[in-house]
Amino acid sequence: MKQQLNINNRIRARELQVIDEEGKQLGIMPIQEALNLAREKDLDLVEVSPQIQPPIAKIMDYGKYMYRKEREEKKRGKTKEQERKTVRVGFKTGAHDLDFKARQVQGFLKEGHIVKVELTLRGREKALAHIGKQKLEQFLAKLENFSFQEDVKRSPFGWTIVIVKK
Repeated sequence: MKQQLNINNRIRARELQVIDEEGKQLGIMPIQEALNLAREKDLDLVEVSPQIQPPIAKIMDYGKYMYRKEREEKKRGKTKEQERKTVRVGFKTGAHDLDFKARQVQGFLKEGHIVKVELTLRGREKALAHIGKQKLEQFLAKLENFSFQEDVKRSPFGWTIVIVKK
């Protein structure tokens, strides 16, 4: 929801604290005097802080101001957020599949994502959790140019680790 600013004749206050286009304080003056000053410079009088007494008004080009504000909002909307990608590796995953998943993780890291690697253990595999951890460490050895965000952690379904690009 955009806040609509009062400009020129829409300003209802009798007196305003006026700031010129260079940011210099001109002091408190009646609305007519401020409007005349703005018209002389071929600019608009914009009420920037209506909630205080007396309200603050600035002499500026309102169209230019709104254009810049819209451009800033568009730029802010385009910032790329880091996504958290998850790659699952099983206890019985073969060497070729591990190589493929390692390349996949490398690609995610190059794109700037955070990657969570999970080694899942099922049924009786949970009794051999130490072997599962070794398998996860072998998988991590295939990766290069990364750093750990946290240590290898035990979870109810196996082992997890979060990786970020160096």
